[in-house]
Amino acid sequence: MTEPATRSTVRLVLPAFNEAASLPDLLDRIEDAMVEARLAYEVLIVDDGSGDATADIAHARSESMPIRVLVHAENQGLGASIRDGLMAACEAAGAKDILVTLDADNTHTPELILRMVRMVREGHDVVIASRYRPGSRVRGVPFARSLLSLVAALLMRVLFPIKGVRDYTSGYRAYRAAVLQDVIAREGTGFFQQGGFQVMVDILLQLRRNRDLIFGEAPMILRYDFKEGASKMDVGRTINDTLRLVVQRRMGR
Repeated sequence: MTEPATRSTVRLVLPAFNEAASLPDLLDRIEDAMVEARLAYEVLIVDDGSGDATADIAHARSESMPIRVLVHAENQGLGASIRDGLMAACEAAGAKDILVTLDADNTHTPELILRMVRMVREGHDVVIASRYRPGSRVRGVPFARSLLSLVAALLMRVLFPIKGVRDYTSGYRAYRAAVLQDVIAREGTGFFQQGGFQVMVDILLQLRRNRDLIFGEAPMILRYDFKEGASKMDVGRTINDTLRLVVQRRMGR
């Protein structure tokens, strides 16, 4: 196999809950994309108390791919999975590494990682795979979830504007490792205060305080029609939790 052309490593964090049906194909696509792009990489799968074979599949694939598996004995929610995955990735990462979060349900196209990595290397600190940029496409997303994402994006852009950001709720992101390492060194687990899907919004709102950071977006093709099984998001609860977060952050808490 050809050696990677870069010394930095792309560390992918995949929070997973009952994704046995989707994970094998996603891992195949990740491996193909990373090899084709000649990127050194590691996949960190956080199994959040799955009741299916998610952890078994991840462990089996670790014999042929650079995969680490963290397992929660019980389901703790997306916030805990993002927290544990990013903290473990930061601990292993060098300052020049790039951390990527994406869903394990095969809706996020791993082929986009190369473009996001290039944007970080060009000078961005945070790159979001966005549904609201020219060239983006969305397939198969339920109306209620699409409406929630759109309303949240508009609300956040009014109340918490971040130059270069339109999509505040996308979980598909690339971070310069040093950025998260610095904030975690200062705040520890306190940086991850949200337990549900609103954790992705809160990470941006907290990073927004650093005026020196450069944010950018890459147009995403979201293939929700590739998803196996029902969505794990409780739309009503997510709306309530996000509104509560907005109030807290507007009050400076």
